[in-house]
Amino acid sequence: MAALLTSLHVTVVSAATAGNDLLRLSSLDWSPYVSPSLPDEGLVSAIVKAAAQKSQLETRIDYFPWSRTVQVGLNDTDFAGYFPAFYLKEREKDCYFSNTLGSSTVGFASLKDKRFDWETLHDLQFYYIGVVQDYANGEEFDALVKRHVLRTDSAPSDISNVRKLLAGRVDVIVIDKNVLRQLLITDSSLGKEKQNIVFHTKELTNFSMHICFQHTARGLRLQKIFNAGLNMLNLKQLENQYFLQLQTGGAPKNAAH
Repeated sequence: MAALLTSLHVTVVSAATAGNDLLRLSSLDWSPYVSPSLPDEGLVSAIVKAAAQKSQLETRIDYFPWSRTVQVGLNDTDFAGYFPAFYLKEREKDCYFSNTLGSSTVGFASLKDKRFDWETLHDLQFYYIGVVQDYANGEEFDALVKRHVLRTDSAPSDISNVRKLLAGRVDVIVIDKNVLRQLLITDSSLGKEKQNIVFHTKELTNFSMHICFQHTARGLRLQKIFNAGLNMLNLKQLENQYFLQLQTGGAPKNAAH
């Protein structure tokens, strides 16, 4: 247990004194996976930091809206990449993917008093669907959106999307199951109406999450170094320990980088 907690709560050493490479990544505030307000900056951040420590890398995470996260992570030479990126084959031309950091179950949330059900994606053409701008929601779903078979309305964040659902501006929203769970538990601004939100039992897709390293020689080098450390971790054990921490009040956040 002590070794596990040590891997989760990384004390970052200055690159100037340790000579470590800097793994600077862009991300978004996406609880419970990544957030500056959570212990170790979220579950996936804790995994990234633990793997980086194994590989003698210093970690720094900078937060932006999602569209900016991708732009900065891929193009700003001060950064190594961005995360958490869902694996899509079409993205391989843009970046080098790390090994998996875990997975995200994505599906639909609706209101209890609104009838919503689906079997195939074509059933969704009868609904006005809230999505988050520039999020990937599965290759088939995204293709139907591009062909205007499905009607969608974009929001800048998951919380904005939830508020649109409660306000009746969309019929249903696409959201990660754990993200919705976190918002319903912790966001008091949603009011009592949030009790009317339900997550459909049929999932849309299940994404593996990764770091998207820049498609450069440096990005490839850091990807290989990072993966070596990541391969030393038991991700399921880390995930179970992290959620246990949250349930018991969490552990102290890492010191600022």
